[in-house]
Parts: sequence; C-alpha cells; structure tokens
Amino acid sequence: MPVKTPVLVAISLTLSFASTLLSAQEAAEDNATITYPAAYFAEYGAVSVNDMLSRIPGIDLALEGNQVPSFGNNNDRGLGDASQILINGKRLAGKANEASSQLDRIAADQVDYIEIIRGSSGDLDVRNSGQLVNIVLLETQSNSSMSGEIGLTHFHDGTVEPIGSFSYSGQTGQLNYLLSADVTTGFESLESFETSLLADNSLNETRAFDRVREQSNYRFNSNIVYQPSAADRIAFNMLYSESDPPADLFRTITDYQSSPVSTSFEREELPSTQDKWEFGGDFEHNFNDGGKYKFLFIVNEENRSTTRERFLFSALDEPETKDLFLDTSSTYQERIVRTSYAWSLADSHSLELGIEAAQTIQDSSLRLGLNVPGTTSPEFGGLRPVNVPNAISEVEELRYEGFAIHNWQINERMSLESSLLYEVSEIEQAGDINKKRDFDFLKPKLDFRFDISSSFQLRVSAEKDVSQLSFADFSAGVNQQDDDQDTVAGNPELEQEQTWRYNINLDYRLPNDGGVLNSRFFYYDVANSIGKIDVSPDPQNLVSTNGNVGDGKIFGLYLNASIRLGFLNLPQAVITAGINLEDAYIYDPLIAKKRTVIPFDRGGFRLGYRQDVPAQNLSFGVNYQDGFGDVGGTGGNRVRYDIDNVVFFGSGKLRPELTMFVEKVGYGNLTYRVEINNASDEDRCTQRKRYNGYLRDRDLSEIENVCANTGARFVFKLKSNF
Repeated sequence: MPVKTPVLVAISLTLSFASTLLSAQEAAEDNATITYPAAYFAEYGAVSVNDMLSRIPGIDLALEGNQVPSFGNNNDRGLGDASQILINGKRLAGKANEASSQLDRIAADQVDYIEIIRGSSGDLDVRNSGQLVNIVLLETQSNSSMSGEIGLTHFHDGTVEPIGSFSYSGQTGQLNYLLSADVTTGFESLESFETSLLADNSLNETRAFDRVREQSNYRFNSNIVYQPSAADRIAFNMLYSESDPPADLFRTITDYQSSPVSTSFEREELPSTQDKWEFGGDFEHNFNDGGKYKFLFIVNEENRSTTRERFLFSALDEPETKDLFLDTSSTYQERIVRTSYAWSLADSHSLELGIEAAQTIQDSSLRLGLNVPGTTSPEFGGLRPVNVPNAISEVEELRYEGFAIHNWQINERMSLESSLLYEVSEIEQAGDINKKRDFDFLKPKLDFRFDISSSFQLRVSAEKDVSQLSFADFSAGVNQQDDDQDTVAGNPELEQEQTWRYNINLDYRLPNDGGVLNSRFFYYDVANSIGKIDVSPDPQNLVSTNGNVGDGKIFGLYLNASIRLGFLNLPQAVITAGINLEDAYIYDPLIAKKRTVIPFDRGGFRLGYRQDVPAQNLSFGVNYQDGFGDVGGTGGNRVRYDIDNVVFFGSGKLRPELTMFVEKVGYGNLTYRVEINNASDEDRCTQRKRYNGYLRDRDLSEIENVCANTGARFVFKLKSNF
C-alpha cells in the first residue's frame, strides 16, 4: 500500500531519535517502580481508570505483558499465577472477569495513585512476566461514585447501534464494591467478492456476498472486597454475559465455464446464541511473621449454539431449495481451586509453595443434513441426516499443578525469580469415541532482572511451556473459512506442544516522564508442534485434522518507542512507534516442505500520535498499523497449509487499520468523544490455491482471490462521573 513507505520512514526516524536520547539522557527514577499520583491526571478531566492510563507514555507495553504471542492454541485453561493488572496490589479472582476488563468501570475519582512495577518480588500477588500495572484506590471510611457512558456506532451500510455502560463503586467501612453493566455492539456488515481462476488462468466463476450479523453483547459485573481485619481479606467476583449473534448471508455466483454464462444465488440463515457466567472468590491471611496464605476458586460456564441453513435458487423470483443444515452446540465448564503459602526465608529470599487443581468439561455436538436421496428428518432441517464421525463428544480434563516459586533479591540492582511447576493431568473423551489418557510435565522457569541504571533495565528469561489442548480439536467441527468444506474431522490422539522459550528484554524510561524505549528478542524451540495431518480413508477422499507434526523454531525482534515531544515544546504530545520482525519455520510432512507457523508471521508496524490540550479540555489522536508483505507466495504475511489447499493472508496479527479520535470535556461537564475506526476503509484480502489430490504433488486446480470489507465505523460517546 502507498501509505507504508512514509509510515516506515517515520517509524525509523522515531526509533533513531529515540536511540540518540538513550545515549544522551540520564535516569530519573530511583527504583523499578514508577508512581503516578492522582494529581498527575487532574488537568485531563479523566472519567475512568482507562482515561488515566491513556496519558502514561508506554502504557501499552505494560498492559500487553511480554507482548510475544503464544505458540499453539493458547486455550488458557486453569488460572495460573500471571496477570498484568492489579487492584490495590491484588489480582481479581476471575478469568473472563479479570482486572483489565474493569479499567473502564472504575471511576477516576476513586484512584489514589497508579504504579508501573518493573521488578519481581515475593511480595507481589502474582508473578511479573513483564511489567505490572497496580491501581491503588483511595482509603476512606465511606464514599461512592457513579460513572456512565452512552453512545452510538454508525456502520457503512447506514445501521446505527446503541452502546452504553454504567458502574457504581464505593466503600463503606471495610467493604469495597463495584457493580457495573454494559451493552456493546457486535454488528457487522461484511461485503466480499471472490474471483476464481482455473489452473490455466481462465476465469472460472465469481462470488459476491453480503453478510449481516445482528449482535448485541450484554454484560453484568460485580466485585466485592471485605477486609474484616488488617490480616484478612475476602473477595468475590461475579460475571454474567449474553450475546445472540444471528447472521444472514446472500451470495451471487456467476459461472463463466457454462455456456451461456449463468448466475445462481444462495441464501443462508445462521441463528445463534451464546451466554457465559463466572463466579470466583479468594481469601488471604497474613501472619505476624510475614507469611501469607492464599486460597482462590473460580467456577464458570459458557454455552454456544449455531445453526446454518443454506437455500439455493437460480432466479430471484423462483422457489428456494434447502441443500444444507448444519447445527453445532457446545457447553464449556471450568472449576478451579488454587491455594498457596508464601514466606521469607531470609532478608533477600522468599518462597511460595502451592497447588492448583482444575476440572474442565466440554460437551459438543454436530448435526449435518444434506439434500440427498434418503429418509429426511425434521431434527436435521427436513434434510437427510448424514453420519459425521466423532460428532458427539464429551471431553473432561482433571489437572493438578504443584508449584514452587523462589525470589532472590541478589542486591539492590539484581533479582532472580525461579519457579518449578509439575503438572499431572487426565483427559477422558466419551461419546462417539471413548478414550482416556494421562500426562505429566515438569515446567521450570528462570527470570533474571538487572537494573543497569535506575531507568535502564535488562530482563532475561527462560522457561519450559506446555500448551493446553483445544477440546474443539478432539471432535468433529465446522470450517467457517472455507465454503467448500462444511465439517472438519476431530483427533482424540492429539498431544500437547512443548516449547522452550527464551526472552531478552531491554527497557529504558526517559527522564522527566519523557517516554519509554523497549526492545524484545525471543527464540522458541518447539517440540511436538500441532498442524494438519492426513487421516484420509483413501487417496480419492482426502481428509485432514489437527495433529502433531514435528519440531520447529521461532525467532522475533520487537522494537517499541513511546516519546513525549517536550523537546519540540509539545510536552502534552506523545508519539508511539513499533516494528515487529518474526521468522518461524517447521518441516511439515503433510506438504513435504518447510512452512511458517501461525500465529507468527513476517511482522508489522505501528505508528501513533496523541495530543492533549488541557487548557481547552481537548484531546485528539491518530493510529495506523499494518503487516509486512502482501497476499501471495513467500512474500506474503501469513500462510496456512492444508492437505489439498493453501491460503495466503494479506495480514497477520497486525491488520491494516487507521483509527482517529477527538475528545473534549464540555457542556454539563460531560466528556464528548468521536472515533473513526477503519477510517482508510481497508480491504482484507486472501488467496487460496486448491490442488487435485495432495498439495505436495503441486497439481494446481483453482486459484481463489477474495477481498472483504466491513467499512468505516463512526462512534460517538458521552461519559461522565456523577
């Protein structure tokens, strides 16, 4: 795209200038924790904690954790001991309802100060995998605060959807509470056009379709903390969310291989429901000798159901014929308990011992009906039921994880955190397939931090990571990204990926709150990688599924800068820039060649600018991001291989997008905000190559070029504290 060249030049100049500052400035902070008192944000008219955080240079680096994507499915079962957001130094007893989801709901006038914690310590409530953001609330005998937001989102097809949120928080004696509710829109109007070419580049067909998804998301939260004494703390965390995202699709197919050229139509109805609830609690007791006991539990459940029905007709005024019924449903449940005891071994040593137990259950079912000869059934949409292997499944995992975490403050400038986790699990599948398997893994980790100066920090870590298997891969499912494939096979033999992960991180904070420079290099050595494997019953009926394919290596370098432009007499302006460079490869026997590894791609870049004008109660900003490489071949950004086709994506983790906003505190002490998302109206394109037989035989049959667009979105919001 033409915009890429000047953007890359701007990023290069920003990072170059940043490196000059790095050698010319001296540190300003006294330790590894940076504190921003509430008075720092007073001139901005902040309504929520998120408004406060947006004024801190480099805050995105802290909120994103180690920023390096996880290898594999990243299903995140269980709880673990890592988090990036703390409230009053404590993590919330939740997963879907964890602290980062509360930042828009906590009123700014409830905040005493905000800390950016760059060190590791046994006193922390969680392990610090990068930087922690600690939101410390005011301590008063009695107070309360209400905040609200209402708004509208305008989509490119003219649809207008409401959005809004309300929160009520406060403190009464030893009781702290937060109640909130919000509604957001998941509406999407997608326009797509596909051109199909045969192997000789002759035009095969075109497909144009419009898909409209009517979706509103409703969410209710509550967090209650009770501290009966200075030594004890009890907290509860609750969430309920609901979303019914039905969709309709209309497809126009023009066949250029017929004589004369013919046109046909397809219509799809996709009713869908989704709901989720979660309840968690924790108890903490501090002993007189400095020891700390913690107990935490979480239970949750998520239900999903989608039905897809497709109707064919050759002219708009002719009767329809239903040719597909595809119904999928799943229920996902977790029950988690975690307990630990931490104490000081000596002045510079602390140790935490504990155990986590988790039960995870997923029930899933799939029903397929086709318009083929045979007995029909109303439970299959009035079509003939088609037997799909491994379509009914219940997967249960019982997992136990014992852990020991040792913190050593070597001296005032160096610390070492070492941990050892031992995981034992049993996975049992019942239904169409009955199978039980046992696993055990030892997972060590070392995290070394060295404060080269009070502002310049080096972090080095090495750890053994074991991926959590996606239960959806165990049984038959649907392929929503390929119109030619209704269902995909499951694999009850799937095993976990195991990865050694090595990270080097340099973090420099410019003096006088001038910004942050950060560089991260990582190397992953992957064993037992998951990819597509061949489970075909015969060479004429090719079938693939997710399975273990072998070993791979991943390299990456992330460079980021967030700089306040005080040197240009613009102390309230911040420019951010980032470049991600990645390389990943694995030899895949299915395609008989080396390939890249999703979610890793060639990389991308980000550039942003924010300006606050406190005298006018005004803020505005612009951000742009994009990936390296366009669609097609090894020069593309991301590639996904299957048994008989390959898809080239024009973008990866960083999709092309231009966003802008203007915000002002005005009449009625309300904050007025206008946002434009996808302002450049970017197309998202892919290319799929299909082959006769195995892809590795390179017998090309068809090339599909697809571009889709959801259009620009305009958002207007009003928000205030009451």
